[in-house]
Amino acid sequence: MTTAPTPARAQFSIQRTYAASIDEAWALWTTKAGIESWWGPEGFDVTVTSLDLRAGGELVYLMTAVAPEQVAFMKRAGMPLTTECRVTYTEISPPSRLAYKTLADFVPGVAPYEVATVVELKATTDGVKLTITFDAMHDDVWTERARAGHESQMRKLDALLSAQGKGVHS
Repeated sequence: MTTAPTPARAQFSIQRTYAASIDEAWALWTTKAGIESWWGPEGFDVTVTSLDLRAGGELVYLMTAVAPEQVAFMKRAGMPLTTECRVTYTEISPPSRLAYKTLADFVPGVAPYEVATVVELKATTDGVKLTITFDAMHDDVWTERARAGHESQMRKLDALLSAQGKGVHS
């Protein structure tokens, strides 16, 4: 008896080009201060509790709902306001590529599973191009929530870099 191969998970990508250097962008993804300055969707704060930046290493952080809308959503969904999140790095190639898996263990009634993410940075003549590719979640509703969360998170990164005069450009 043979088993059919597991189909590849659907993926989606987000791209931005910033007036920042590749090293500045890399630091925002790979340092405690960088991650805490923008990580997580709008309305959430992140506190890094552990960062081991190597293949097989982990980023552990607390994500806390702080804005009224997010607090209300979390309560309605029966989810805690603060969640410990773990990222396991699968590839570290400074300063151009970072890959990791996140354990999706926060969905009520759904068994935990891993979601892969790849971050690619490419130096351009006037800054850095950022491409982030994510696995889809277990269903369309949660995939759309994930996409909205990642877009929200990117708006926080956009605002941070804009405040430094290194914002998004085309």
